[in-house]
Parts: sequence; structure tokens; C-alpha cells
Amino acid sequence: MLIKTADDRTSDLHSLQALVDRPDVQPDVRSRIQQEIRNIQSGVRGEREAAYEIEFHYGKSHNWMSIHDLRLECEGRVAQIDHLLINRVLEVYVCESKRFAEGVAINEQGEFTAFHNKRAYGVPSPLEQNRRHISVLESVFKSGQVPPPKRLGLTIKPTLIGLVLVSKTARISRPKSKLDGLDAVLKNDQLKARIDKVIDADNNPLGFAKLIGSDTLEEFARALASEHRPIRIDWAAKFGLPAKWPVSRPPPRVATFTPIGAGTSAGQRPTVPAGERQAAGVGDKQSKLVCVACGTPLSYSVAKFCWFNKSRFGGLVYCMNCQRKVPTPS
Repeated sequence: MLIKTADDRTSDLHSLQALVDRPDVQPDVRSRIQQEIRNIQSGVRGEREAAYEIEFHYGKSHNWMSIHDLRLECEGRVAQIDHLLINRVLEVYVCESKRFAEGVAINEQGEFTAFHNKRAYGVPSPLEQNRRHISVLESVFKSGQVPPPKRLGLTIKPTLIGLVLVSKTARISRPKSKLDGLDAVLKNDQLKARIDKVIDADNNPLGFAKLIGSDTLEEFARALASEHRPIRIDWAAKFGLPAKWPVSRPPPRVATFTPIGAGTSAGQRPTVPAGERQAAGVGDKQSKLVCVACGTPLSYSVAKFCWFNKSRFGGLVYCMNCQRKVPTPS
């Protein structure tokens, strides 16, 4: 049974895209923001793929409870858990989902390497990340923040099992030598087979002494989901930017801008390199380097900002003051 879905990241993506569009953002910072957008989008896709497999097999069952995107705080520590799957003997599968679209390689030391555009780069170990999540979850249970259910007057201790779920289209390169815990890394579509294997291997008859009712299991899962503590990130502050771009300050002049009267005849407007005009999609409209509202001469950087935001400015250019008066399209 599905208890909690993943939080919507649309607001974060909109906030980040607004930072990308700001004219006061330096190219290196803009590149970092764009990478953050790609990371979020990739993470969302990976979590959705894993959630689909979980819900396909367990979403209709009252013997299993699923929680997606759970952020817990306990004793000064935080865990951002991608997926939890809990059954009636309180086996709790703690799943970390990773997309790794171009595959992942793991060496003999347990170090993870991912690939982007055929280039390798190191990534934090999702196995260690999941172990930290399990440690926080154990504290949540032991501290009584979410007390485990009881049976016959005895508190049942949950069994926590960590798994790393990788996109089913990704390539996983494993070391030749056996590495403890590496079998916890598997593809999304192998999840049910792994859980069935764990259940089949458990021949302990005392395990049934831990069996709780479906209602008790649902109550426990909902109590755990109620501890979700989402966080709102100040993206501008994270990238060292002011909350709003300083519209009162004139934009810096750039080398491609020639002021009126400097090396030109009277009334001749500054020019823009033909290649850049074509890239902006404005043809040969050099007269657009003055504000269409007030006639103020513009620098190329301000005009370029308007050209690349045609949905808002309709292909026209405005000075900074007049830009604020242009209504935002609904």
C-alpha cells in the first residue's frame, strides 16, 4: 500500500531556471546552476523509475507499505531516504535510487565512478550513503520518535535492509574480486527477485512471532511518514547571489558595444556581430539596441537578455527600468 509519494520538485526547478535567466549571473555560476538542474531532473527520473517498480509489485498489497522521499531528522542528524518498503514482519527495505544513465563502475576498494558524455568522474558511494540513512532510521526507532509496534507485550525490533537501486538501462561494472555488501547494488527490475530471495532464505520459524496485522503495519508506516521534514532551499543564497538582481545598477559595458558618437556618425547606432545576431535569432535589426519604450541606448548584454527571453519581451528590447514594467506572461 502506498503511504507517501515523492515531493514535487517543480518549484525548485522553476527557481533555478529563474536564476539562469538573470543577467547578473556570471557564466561560471550559471554553469553550476544548470548542472544543479540536470542533477535534480536526473534524480527525479531515477526515483520515479524505482517507485514504479515498487508500486507495480507491492502497491496493491496490504502486507507491504511503501514510503517515497522521506526526510527524517533525529538527534541532530538528517536522512533523505528515497524509498522505504515495510512488510508485516517489520523487514524495512531502505532503498537508495541512482540513475547513472551511462553506467557505473565499482572498483576493488568499493569506490564508485559514473560517466557523462563518455567521461568518467568519481561519485560518493551510495552504499555508504544508505548506511548513514539506516543509522538515522535506527535512532528514530530507538529514541521512541516513532516507536515500533508491539506484539504480546514485546516491542518488535525492525530489521533494516539496505539496497541501492540503479536504472535498469544502466551498465554496472563490478570488480572481479568479491566485495562485501556489493550485492546490495542491483537494477530496479531486480528488486522483487531480491526480496523474494531474502524471504525464501529465511527459514527461522520464530520470524512469524513478529508478524503483525495489516492495520498495525499501516499505522506504523503512517506514523513514520508523518515525521517527514521537507526543506526549502534558498537557491540564490546557495550560489552566492542576492535574492533579486540589482536592477538599479546600470549593466556593465562589454567589448562588443560601441556607444553612440564614439567612432560613429551622428545618429548611427552601435552594431552587433552578425554571428551573434543570428544566434539570437534577431536577423539584422540593429535598431533594437535602443529601448523601444523610452529610447534609451542599450548595451549589447541588456539587448541580448531580451532577445533570449522572447516569450516575455516578444523579440523587443527594453532597458532595465522598462523591463520591470513588462507584464510576465501567464
